[in-house]
Amino acid sequence: MTRNKMKLQYIGKDTKRKASFKKRKKGFMKKVNELSTLCGVDACAIIFSEYDAEPEVWPSPLGVQRVLARFGRMTEIEQNQMMMSQESYVRHRIAKAEEQLRKIQKENRHKEMTYVMYRFLAGDVPQNLGMMDLNDVGWLLDQNIKDIQKKIEAAKRQQNVSQGTMAVVNEVPRTSGDDQNGVAEGMKMGAAADWSMMSPVQDHEWYMDLLRPDVHSGVDETLLPIAPHNTCLGPNYFMFL
Repeated sequence: MTRNKMKLQYIGKDTKRKASFKKRKKGFMKKVNELSTLCGVDACAIIFSEYDAEPEVWPSPLGVQRVLARFGRMTEIEQNQMMMSQESYVRHRIAKAEEQLRKIQKENRHKEMTYVMYRFLAGDVPQNLGMMDLNDVGWLLDQNIKDIQKKIEAAKRQQNVSQGTMAVVNEVPRTSGDDQNGVAEGMKMGAAADWSMMSPVQDHEWYMDLLRPDVHSGVDETLLPIAPHNTCLGPNYFMFL
């Protein structure tokens, strides 16, 4: 079972306050010991209470004097740099909570205006909208329009690149099925060419031409190019020996 979060305030009932003091004092001493042992830092604790005649110290009176002497040798600026009182601690917690609250309010406002924007687009005009609401919806619409324009421009650039690649492929000379001498000459040139200079698209077109029956019929198979051993051929590629 999860523990309920205790409200941070003075415990009015004496017996309950005394029991809470003993329990939390033991836990506090344990945490100070863990901090000093695990992290290798000098730490001490002095606790005055109405339940004990003498103050309780950790780790020992001599250890407390040593830590306080080291603290006293520091300059006033160094002493106050990381010092935090109960008031400053509470102020820090309040500031942090207010910052989280503003962040959540901003997220909720964005979601609310997004919902209103979709209602506008669906033809359902909300009622009782103030000038601030309309300004926020207008700003949200402008941001969405800018995002859509960026996506359209990116798609156009991608299309231009694809069209340029297709134009290069279309410029590759194609051999006719009736001209066997031209096919044989092209095979000789392909065998002597550097395979590493061919793009994947040209390589695919080259082998597809060789695999067509009307092109390959009647051609001396010994003239076909043989790929080097380090050439990776796909499953649709054949090599005639």
